[in-house]
Amino acid sequence: MTAFSLDPAQIAWCAELRDLAERRLRPLADKGEPGRVNRELVEELGRLGLLDRLFTAGALELCLMRESLAQACTEAETALALQGLGAHPVHTYGTRAQRDRWLPGVRAGTVVAAFALTEPDAGSDAAALALRADPEGTSPLPERDGGRGWRLTGEKCWISNAPEADFYTVFARTAPGTGARGVTAFLVPADRPGLTGSALDMLSPHPIGALAFDAVPVTADDVLGEPGRGFRVAMGTLNLFRPSVGAFAVGMAQSALDATLAHTAERDAFGGKLKDLQAVAHQVAEMALRTEAARLMVYAAATAYDAGAPDVPKRVAMAKLLATETAQYVVDAAVQLHGARALRRGHLLEHLYREVRAPRIYEGASEVQRGIVAKELYTTVEAP
Repeated sequence: MTAFSLDPAQIAWCAELRDLAERRLRPLADKGEPGRVNRELVEELGRLGLLDRLFTAGALELCLMRESLAQACTEAETALALQGLGAHPVHTYGTRAQRDRWLPGVRAGTVVAAFALTEPDAGSDAAALALRADPEGTSPLPERDGGRGWRLTGEKCWISNAPEADFYTVFARTAPGTGARGVTAFLVPADRPGLTGSALDMLSPHPIGALAFDAVPVTADDVLGEPGRGFRVAMGTLNLFRPSVGAFAVGMAQSALDATLAHTAERDAFGGKLKDLQAVAHQVAEMALRTEAARLMVYAAATAYDAGAPDVPKRVAMAKLLATETAQYVVDAAVQLHGARALRRGHLLEHLYREVRAPRIYEGASEVQRGIVAKELYTTVEAP
């Protein structure tokens, strides 16, 4: 992997995105209700062409979008990312009919997508999911044109954009007792009979809910990819989006660092400015050091993904792990240097403090990322 730096066009594009987020997206985000899908914001992302770029961008471009938006408007960043996460399986694994039916609305921001993998008892251990897909009739539908369909029964939990999404990419068990091999991905419209949901009151301000499936009917036409190969759909999606979760974290870290630089340069303390205290200056330097290190690892992982490098799982796990842990550290340090004002509801750092915690858990918790890295390292060692 060669040394990495952005070219002038990429740098200019990132600046343009930050400006758009500040001028056009931030006002819409401020009008939204925490814990609810902000459809006006999603539609503006569509009008700006950013949702369309989700399906043409490589991993690096996706990272640049998420980092840039996060610096000025985390709500816009998250709305963009959730559209991509929920709809990417349709774009990559869906049939022409599925793509034609759903993706134009996703691109325009008029259709809200969601990625429904996690369950109450299957979070980090995604292969342990228990949502049942019981075959109707006598056929388990081994082929798209065989049998009549399935009925989905069970629960999903901690699903972003639930219960307000227009469709869900749902992962269900079609073959009991087979681990990851027995999972099938389905495109499930929100209006299917038997599908209900409820909002969850979470620390993070973006919408998260639970879904209940009471014999929800699905057919071969709803399958994404191949029956029994749904775990491949899930992991393919997560491998693309994990480095960009790191980019989201880097954007938050940079926002916290910028606020800290401004505050410590202006704040009077002990006969001078806060920045004149060595302990403060060294803390800010450490925040900047860690942020830049995380940024470079995210960019390197995304570049490796785009190049089809063989060590992508290790790189994206490292990038997501380092960036999310770094963002937690930087935001916490920024709160400490700002003092009590940063804890007041509505302050930028109060907002970031609530936002920054979740990325260390979703799309593979930090402990899971360490496990992936270790597995990849030992696989290399043990290879003949």
